[in-house]
Amino acid sequence: MVGTASPGRLYGPSLALIVEYIDQHKDQFGVEPICAVLTGMGAKIAPSTYYARKARPPSDRAVRDQAVTAKLREVHARNYGVYGIRKMYAALARLGGVNGVPVARCTIQRLMKAAGLKGVSRRKTPRTTVAGKGIDTRADHVKRNFTATAPDQLWVADFTYVRTLSGWVYAAFILDVFSRKIVGWRLSRNMRTDLALDALQMAIWARQRAGRDLSGLIHHSDRGVQYVDVRYTARLEEAEAVASVGSKGDSYDNAMAEALNSVYKAELVRNLGPWNGIDDLEIATTEYIDWYNNDRLHEALGHVPPAEHEANYYTKTPATEPITV
Repeated sequence: MVGTASPGRLYGPSLALIVEYIDQHKDQFGVEPICAVLTGMGAKIAPSTYYARKARPPSDRAVRDQAVTAKLREVHARNYGVYGIRKMYAALARLGGVNGVPVARCTIQRLMKAAGLKGVSRRKTPRTTVAGKGIDTRADHVKRNFTATAPDQLWVADFTYVRTLSGWVYAAFILDVFSRKIVGWRLSRNMRTDLALDALQMAIWARQRAGRDLSGLIHHSDRGVQYVDVRYTARLEEAEAVASVGSKGDSYDNAMAEALNSVYKAELVRNLGPWNGIDDLEIATTEYIDWYNNDRLHEALGHVPPAEHEANYYTKTPATEPITV
């Protein structure tokens, strides 16, 4: 045990830390035996000192810490347990603090550490691209410049794979670069072309149904065989979208889509796995994407969710009338 020295004690743990330690173990060993052992180890405390300390009303700081910690646990659990200090700070700020009082970032850091709360870590996602055969004449219209000034200017597409107890499951995603919103997705037991095409169909249907004009949209992907299929390119042309592809085998040319794969694997797949098979993973993915689009705070968007960021844009620039389907 290491702590801040209290008055009269040159070295060793603080009295508060000793009391906390006794609280954690008294049901198993009893107060008096613990005090005897601690005193023998140089952390002197009498049972009467412990009881006097417990009888003292908690300080204002202790009461505040307890309230903030409870809110931190609530917010952390509500967001898949993936938020680190920065996002927890932003989340509490959006809530107006705790009991109407802002919470400093250093306080959040201190209390999260004490409560054992931390964010998830990402790691590089393996590549899944199988290059299409023949010469692909489509140009790279993005050139690693993943920026957009409005929704549906630029989409990025990619897919990844997940090991389940029943075998591999493949997940395809389409992301709107402006809002970071997942506009289309699909899970499958194999890497057939329909995997990517179904995700594209979902994205186009949802956006057109909401009255979005997709003419001139740039759809960026790698040169995987799923994205060079004639049905895929025909569907893009039908929507008046422009196909764009990165160079073969260079992950940086589709970095934003691959970053989404990495986030999905870290925040859902590894965080809540293992998975029995495609059915339970698909249900969980549906719930995760709803949270990702409507609740997850994105640092690149000023710590607001994608749907909110997009709604803010259309508040200033109304979309066309929704299409009834």
